Amino acid sequence: MARPIFLLACALAVLLATTTHAHVVKHTFRVGNLTVRKLCQERTVVAVNGRLPGPTIKVHQGDTLIIQVINRSPYDISIHWHGIFQMLSGWADGPNYVTQCPIRPGGRYTYKFDVVGQEGTLWWHAHASSLRATVHGTLIILPRRGSSTYPFPKPHKEVPILLGEWWNANIADVERESLTTGGAPNISDAFTINGRPGDLYPCSIKDTYNLKVAAGKIYLLRIINAALNHHLFFKVAGHHLTVVATDASYTMPYPTDVVVVAPGQTVDALLVADARPGRYYMAARAYASAPGVPFDNTTTTGVLRYESSSSFSSPPVMPALPAFGDTPTAHRFYSNLTALLLRGAPTVPLAVDEKMFITIGFGVYSCDKKNKAACAGPFGERLACSMNNVSFQLPTTQSLLQAHHSQAPGVYTEDFPERPPVAFDYTSYNVSLNLGLLQTARATRLKRLRYNSTVQVVLQNTALLGAESHPIHLHGFNFFVLAMGFGNYDPAAAERRFNLVHPQVRNTIAVPAGGWAVLRFVANNPGAWIMHCHMDSHMVMGLGMAFIVENGPTPETSLPPPPHDLPRC
Repeated sequence: MARPIFLLACALAVLLATTTHAHVVKHTFRVGNLTVRKLCQERTVVAVNGRLPGPTIKVHQGDTLIIQVINRSPYDISIHWHGIFQMLSGWADGPNYVTQCPIRPGGRYTYKFDVVGQEGTLWWHAHASSLRATVHGTLIILPRRGSSTYPFPKPHKEVPILLGEWWNANIADVERESLTTGGAPNISDAFTINGRPGDLYPCSIKDTYNLKVAAGKIYLLRIINAALNHHLFFKVAGHHLTVVATDASYTMPYPTDVVVVAPGQTVDALLVADARPGRYYMAARAYASAPGVPFDNTTTTGVLRYESSSSFSSPPVMPALPAFGDTPTAHRFYSNLTALLLRGAPTVPLAVDEKMFITIGFGVYSCDKKNKAACAGPFGERLACSMNNVSFQLPTTQSLLQAHHSQAPGVYTEDFPERPPVAFDYTSYNVSLNLGLLQTARATRLKRLRYNSTVQVVLQNTALLGAESHPIHLHGFNFFVLAMGFGNYDPAAAERRFNLVHPQVRNTIAVPAGGWAVLRFVANNPGAWIMHCHMDSHMVMGLGMAFIVENGPTPETSLPPPPHDLPRC
């Protein structure tokens, strides 16, 4: 069994500023149709540069990244650079109708932004409709040119492990049917590792990802959950992993035999190839946090093979994956990570200017009873999701950021509630079918934040229609995760548990099923920033809200005007 890997004593030299000049890194993304064959069927999907997953982007901290996106697909598109701060470059963040209007078929847009204050693994993906199922790729931020290397043992090789989801059906049709009926979307047919389902699926023996390793070498696995609607357990048979970063923020080394990644999250983990030479499966399958809710119960596999091994007659060793509903294992992983305190790293602000208590979960909203086909949700209504009983609706005439910048009226209101309209026993299943609590209001209601204010958000999961772990992603910022727990949030008890020294730093948090999480961040980035569930079906049903962050007192702390080629609605 692999040994845990511990921090090297010299690691604190990492991240020191250098005089090396930053570079400009340029890419062109051609978004178009791609015909592929998986699971015995031929399908046409939308992809970037004819690749699935799309191209890997590598930059160094301090570089400027310029990506020209040319839309040759039949769908509207936009690209989000997931986890990038976009300091004073909010026009390049990418979420459709939040910071930009979509790039129409035949159109193009150039994203330009600096990569500042971040190192590690992020990713990019479509932020229009459900197209991120196939329009996605890895974004790796390396240390500054000329600086020291990572704050952990130098790996022999770095390997992206991009976990995805596959539908035999057209994913745009799957979403369209859900929106038409008001019910939940169909589940996927497979999971994938680097675009390959693996040999446990039909017709997929040759569609299995393979990783060759050398005995005794260290490998950095850059693990990304690009699945649309599933948390995932990931293991490598016969090996332990050591987590060294999450969401492009370094962590104290955390030895584990299983990694859990929510949709949108990334985990950097070291693997030492010190098992007996042979073949070992790496495998991923769903962590299904909501009992009774349908999910994809299949398993994707890749093969880790020692280059010194000559055994191909016997099958690879299979890891013992956790049970689908193993919440204790998921929570232990999600909650036990802590930040690595490096020189210059941000510290937790102790004084809080804004406190918000936000309930998240499911609900319903009324539909036209004359069209029964559109009322396939619970109680003959349409299934919805909400935050503080507001089911978030995106505008259609212009983006939130455009409306904010031009002070256009009627696009949104700034009255997002800081607390739910009714206090109740949020995690009790006795109220899970209470129709009065389930009814939501559809609206585009935002929360305005003063520049450089410190914001604390308690995210309280509810049991309405069932409790599920929601991965909540905040654009434009990282946040400190001060505490997580189960049941109803108790301020006095929770505050005694706050980690104010080295809490984990994230851009996406898996709020426990039937539980809560406390986030804290500094609103130092002017613009319009959405906070939403990264389960695609939940976002579409309204599980989100947005912040307007005011400009600072100087030109250097104010959002510049939009670029000339910003897409128009």
